[in-house]
Amino acid sequence: MQAFTAARDADTPDELWLLEHPPVYTLGQAGKAEHLIAATDIPVVPIDRGGQITYHGPGQVVAYVLVDLRRRGYGIRELVARMEQAVIDLLAARGVAADRLAGAPGVYVDGAKIAALGLRVKHGCTYHGLALNVDMDLAPFAAINPCGYPGMAVTQCRDLGVGLSLRQAEDALGHALLDAIYS
Repeated sequence: MQAFTAARDADTPDELWLLEHPPVYTLGQAGKAEHLIAATDIPVVPIDRGGQITYHGPGQVVAYVLVDLRRRGYGIRELVARMEQAVIDLLAARGVAADRLAGAPGVYVDGAKIAALGLRVKHGCTYHGLALNVDMDLAPFAAINPCGYPGMAVTQCRDLGVGLSLRQAEDALGHALLDAIYS
């Protein structure tokens, strides 16, 4: 992502990368180590996105959003809102009411985080992105204050009755994000 973004020019097409990570905690550039509240053998990787600490692992779709905001004609706040709305709409189409939480980027269902969001902007271009919990082991979240919020509950599609395989969730999220970013 970093190399792709650094090498971009005005003609470089945007990209959306969809993937699944092995177990890892990522700590944003302003992240505080005290938000890791229990020792685990899961690695903690400092990264250059915004936000605090989060967990990525099998059963979660991660979408890296590599967008030239100057070409899109809108700013970072608009992109964040569009990305959140993509997840809200994806869940609504499957009977789950999701929402934003003021001051806490991401998507929530009954106050529990289902999608974390953290971006970085360099020279008008974004990287990093969004992680949607689909069908995963949520236990590693208990070792952190998710996104820096003590006691923040975390949920996933499976626990909400959304029966998507990881591949189906990846396809649905990819299409939802592309529609939201380019509409």
